[in-house]
Amino acid sequence: MANLWTSAEHALNYLAQADNIPHRTEGEAVLLEEVPKTVKRILDLGTGDGRLLALLKIERHNVESVAVDFSPTMLEAAKSRFQDDSTVEVIEHNLDESLPEYGTFDAIVSSFAIHHLSHNRKRSLYVEIFNLLQPGGVFCNLEHVASPTVRLHEKFLKAIGVTPAQDDPSNQLLDVETQLKWLRNIGFEDVDCYWKWLELALLIGRKPKL
Repeated sequence: MANLWTSAEHALNYLAQADNIPHRTEGEAVLLEEVPKTVKRILDLGTGDGRLLALLKIERHNVESVAVDFSPTMLEAAKSRFQDDSTVEVIEHNLDESLPEYGTFDAIVSSFAIHHLSHNRKRSLYVEIFNLLQPGGVFCNLEHVASPTVRLHEKFLKAIGVTPAQDDPSNQLLDVETQLKWLRNIGFEDVDCYWKWLELALLIGRKPKL
């Protein structure tokens, strides 16, 4: 499966369009509501240029954060964004590989990154995320998911101004229902799709408190 995210051109093209993705801010707003203001540590998987983490830190100024990505262009953008913020550590890591020992977190978030992984790796990553969360911690995945029909996929592409020929070959999209079932089977509770617009969805689960 081709993954274009090591290409500077591909990454920069995405950043140029990111703010124009329809309804994206709606999903981000719901995610922000679900991450408590009292969290002490956040892990952002596939941080890109740090957009989501920066939004989280608006009302959580001093939260200790680890931001992970593998695209050189994205890492450079994230480091530039957080260069004056000593509470953020930007780390190079490919999510195809098992997560290193980062310690534990009160919240783990991801935004439009995990859908680039194989389905088997998605599930194993969800297990790793569960194990890295503190009891009571929350996992929020604002994600690009599969449409149930070709017609709806084409409708989504049209809505974001992309032709089928321009569809990202890095995408390995999976339906919402399968991912929610995985999260429940792993042990997350309060699992649901908290927000959805066509192929954009916010999947959330919490690790049970002790």
